[in-house]
Amino acid sequence: MKIAVNTRMLLENRMEGIARFNYEILKRIVKNNPEDQFYFYFDRPYSQKFIFGDNVTPKVLYPPTRHPILLTYWLEFKLKKELKKLKPDLLFSGDTYMPLNSGIPTVIVSHDLAYLHHDNHQRFFDRNYYKFFFKKFHNNAQKIIAVSKFTKEDIVNNYNIAPSKIEVVYNSANGHFHPVDTKTKNNTKKELTGGCPYFVYLGSIHPRKNLVNLIKGFNEFKSKNQNDYKLVIIGRPAWKTKDYFKTLKSSPFNKDIITKQITRKELPKYIGSAEAMFYVSLFEGFGIPILEGFEAGIPVVTSKISSMPEVAQDAALLVDPHSPKSIAEAMQQLLTDKNLHSSLVKKGNKRLKDFSWDLSAAKTYEILKEISGN
Repeated sequence: MKIAVNTRMLLENRMEGIARFNYEILKRIVKNNPEDQFYFYFDRPYSQKFIFGDNVTPKVLYPPTRHPILLTYWLEFKLKKELKKLKPDLLFSGDTYMPLNSGIPTVIVSHDLAYLHHDNHQRFFDRNYYKFFFKKFHNNAQKIIAVSKFTKEDIVNNYNIAPSKIEVVYNSANGHFHPVDTKTKNNTKKELTGGCPYFVYLGSIHPRKNLVNLIKGFNEFKSKNQNDYKLVIIGRPAWKTKDYFKTLKSSPFNKDIITKQITRKELPKYIGSAEAMFYVSLFEGFGIPILEGFEAGIPVVTSKISSMPEVAQDAALLVDPHSPKSIAEAMQQLLTDKNLHSSLVKKGNKRLKDFSWDLSAAKTYEILKEISGN
């Protein structure tokens, strides 16, 4: 097969959910199918680590898509022009975005329809771009890969698309995190929190991640307990962070809240040394950090809405993300109930085995073959 791939989301040091899916899936498909030819289209200079084999031909199409207008130009003029010259068997777009009416069979990956549920969480131009184009992308694609059953149902219900057009392919953990020994935990806590136990959040910082309520929940937990717990927030500020920084600054326990940006290489010891992972988003299409917490061998607390119960099942403590009180109660439970702590770790390790990048890559490749006619 001759496969064109939209790889503009593969950016060094920006490997969050959507990029992670692309990286893990493409790496395996390229390696496992050396007889196929892949054409990777980037929108800026790329890292060589994203060229997964000799059967990959990379090309940069300018300009970088930093604004919806530039993204539209890149898709509808630059990428479409390349596709007309290349005449591939299909286009694979792991970030949902695709040129419309290109004449090339296209498979897209739909990660979530968050803009429909929390449109105030997006920047003005992004929000309007989603409203105009996302339904068109889903309707124009020959096949849609959804990263959860919840996301599939969301597409069916909101876009009136036949369920048969959509296949569910899960994310997985990345093999990067792992439990750490007592010595490492003690040394990490000494370095990070002066030796105090801590809860951790891992991810980008924007309204949908619900860090305002996480901080409020931590405030309530601290105000009702004589304890030395800290809250560690690891991630880059993304967009609409004003309320987050305001809440952080005004917290009566802001000295107990530590914010860090940590390189991926260093992350395992910081996550593995935490008392629990708190990932209490208002909406997720999947939620990879849930699995990363399982992988690190720590309890996970996540939200009881959207895709998160599907991913976690009974292996995490589920809370109401709209309620700081609910979040605080989960912290209190983990503080006092050591049996709960160990039970969640065991269940998380078991649940982790239900996810596999190898299986997800194999399923994705079968979908590509089906759509290409091979």
